Amino acid sequence: MDDPLPCIVAFLRRIGLRVDERTIGGETFLPGIRIERGGLTFDPARLAQPGDLLHEAGHLAVVPPAERARMDGVIDSDGGQEMAAIAWSWAALVHLRLAPSVLFHDLGYRGEASALIENFTGGCFVGVPILEWRGMAHHQAPGVPQDAPRYPAMKHWLCP
Repeated sequence: MDDPLPCIVAFLRRIGLRVDERTIGGETFLPGIRIERGGLTFDPARLAQPGDLLHEAGHLAVVPPAERARMDGVIDSDGGQEMAAIAWSWAALVHLRLAPSVLFHDLGYRGEASALIENFTGGCFVGVPILEWRGMAHHQAPGVPQDAPRYPAMKHWLCP
């Protein structure tokens, strides 16, 4: 896919996240993306990597609705939420059939993008237990039927 941005934006809107496109002034945590009142705003002229929208959407998706609605500005996430956002964004990437480098690009992840690609393509899924705990995916929890779809398939794209 030449430009994954339209596909990503359409997916995020389809699952129920608010995504607005407009000019953004001032500094942003990631180039051209701002979290505003529980949704995403992006500036296509400043957006460096379309996959960054998936990662930031992951931060919104993995928290309960009331908490999501209060998210605004820079997200102060703990390590668990960060790992859950990474796992969620990988599931979205797989669902959309995009290349791993769209999400795990050389400009992000503190130089660990290739290690993350290697881990996820090899079935080493960091953050998935949090998605499972939140009721968003099945992976290894006891009592889950054998035929239940397993991560990276998602039961719910947004935390219930």
